[in-house]
Amino acid sequence: MTAILSRPTYVGQPRTRADGKPKVTGGAQYAADTPVEGLLFGVLVGATIASGRVKRLNTKEAARAPGVIRVLTHANMPRLGKVQAPPAGESRHPLQDEEIRYEGQYIALVVARTLEQARYGAALVRAEYAPAAAATDFLQLRTQAFTATNWAEPDSSVGDIESGLARGEIRVDQVYRTADRHHNAMEPSATVAEWRKGTLTIHDATQGVQFVRQVVSQALGLPPQKVRVRSPFLGGGFGCKGYVWPHQILTAAAARELGRPLKVVLTRAQDFVGHGYQPATEQRLEIGATRDGRLTGIRHTSLNPTSVADSHVEYAALTSRTLYACPAIHTRHQVVRVHRSTPTPMRAPHEGPSNVGLEIAMDELAYASGVDPVELRLRNYAETDPTTGKPFSAKGLRACYAKGAERFGWSRRTPAPRSMRKGGTLVGWGMASALMPTFRVPAAARITFEPAGTVLIESSTQEIGTGVYTIMPQIAADVLEIAPDRIRLVLGDTTLPEAAMTAGSSTTMAVGSAVQAAAANLKRRIGELAGGSVPPPGEWPDLLRREGLERLAAEGTWGPGANASPTGEDPEWAMYTFGAISSTSAAIWGMMV
Repeated sequence: MTAILSRPTYVGQPRTRADGKPKVTGGAQYAADTPVEGLLFGVLVGATIASGRVKRLNTKEAARAPGVIRVLTHANMPRLGKVQAPPAGESRHPLQDEEIRYEGQYIALVVARTLEQARYGAALVRAEYAPAAAATDFLQLRTQAFTATNWAEPDSSVGDIESGLARGEIRVDQVYRTADRHHNAMEPSATVAEWRKGTLTIHDATQGVQFVRQVVSQALGLPPQKVRVRSPFLGGGFGCKGYVWPHQILTAAAARELGRPLKVVLTRAQDFVGHGYQPATEQRLEIGATRDGRLTGIRHTSLNPTSVADSHVEYAALTSRTLYACPAIHTRHQVVRVHRSTPTPMRAPHEGPSNVGLEIAMDELAYASGVDPVELRLRNYAETDPTTGKPFSAKGLRACYAKGAERFGWSRRTPAPRSMRKGGTLVGWGMASALMPTFRVPAAARITFEPAGTVLIESSTQEIGTGVYTIMPQIAADVLEIAPDRIRLVLGDTTLPEAAMTAGSSTTMAVGSAVQAAAANLKRRIGELAGGSVPPPGEWPDLLRREGLERLAAEGTWGPGANASPTGEDPEWAMYTFGAISSTSAAIWGMMV
């Protein structure tokens, strides 16, 4: 008998993760674990120069190595079609010509019967290059900077920035730099491709099965319905598995060429070139303020490297457009082409580096004005978005400052530098604001009530490690009044109702809302079958049997609305997540400073 709940309260309550046991006992099947009959193994060979062309590629010894089936290069790789980038990580495919655009770019794919044989064969590939001058340090190429765009406007301007800065009785004018960051997820990027009667199935470590289908079908000239992508489990990603990268396309193309299923797993070294990275930024912050710390102008400019073929913008000045009330705000983003692989979003892309630059500058303003850092932020608290003028959909940052200060014991802080010690150790207390946009994307889900009184949820969303297998049954349970342990979720498959890439902290909101809608629709259908009111869930199996139904399904969808931007930005409301962080600095021994 299905459990009946008088007061459903599963959402927000702690539960043992549904995917916990499979993960720790080896039951969770990741992409590289997929058993496929007749599977071959591929190893990619990367270029050892950053710029130039392949003059000569000697693959004879590799081709003769034990177990090697084929060595694919630009000379014998099938031609690939044009892809849209993004969601493709790179617009130009490797193994299509002799040109080298970055070190590590793939110049060969060695396919063998075993992984060990493929590795050995790859070690035998010999390349002779015609090197060209390589640009790798974007800071030396500032004069070549240009404006590009991905998903947001690169520049913004509100008020008269020159006048605003000139009115400032206190000025902060500093340059801050953030470093490259690389993803290095626990699960390496992996792809298994198999063809059956002209239909391609890809078992992939991806944050977006729908993106993989879109890009691979473009590259291989296939109708999207001829490509199925599966990703039931994902061992982390942080963005590196969001876009579709060359190894995914090459694996699918090579499997078709060879007529055999093929698996390719990137090495840890290839993590640094094979699926993007968060690029370094150089940010200049100019801030003007009155003597009591009230802002008169903010100019925030950012520069980041991108590849020679594509233009990735790290929007490191976005936070300055929204976080503080200011009559004049100017932001600008530019990029510089270098001979490196194309960057990609990484966990807290854009707003992460942006928060760093702005908040360091605000800290310097607090010191210069003598205003407590928390008080400085309160004096410049934004009640509406200062750039768009939109009201915030919700904002509790003022209360967050107060609560955080209370819990941290902020009142015990002494403001003078080097004034706080613990024994012989210098101690620094600091705080910062945090902001993240609210990404809203469409999603769909299907819920089926089954003969045994269990419930099946289906959606093509992905599980990146955030608990989707647990969360979605909780949401459905509260609507259906059926215990979560009677509800299971199937996901990560392009044959299921469509959901977006797992990114931007959007999955629970989007897919969860679709699951909630599907559950409500299922409950309504039950009521219709019952002739009016909805009977208790324990009576549903008998109801379905009387109606001659083995199971009953309903679908639900959610979206940000027809007038929203591609990232879900609302036309009437400014939607952000705000936060405040306090910290004690790492210990600095007095004798070291």
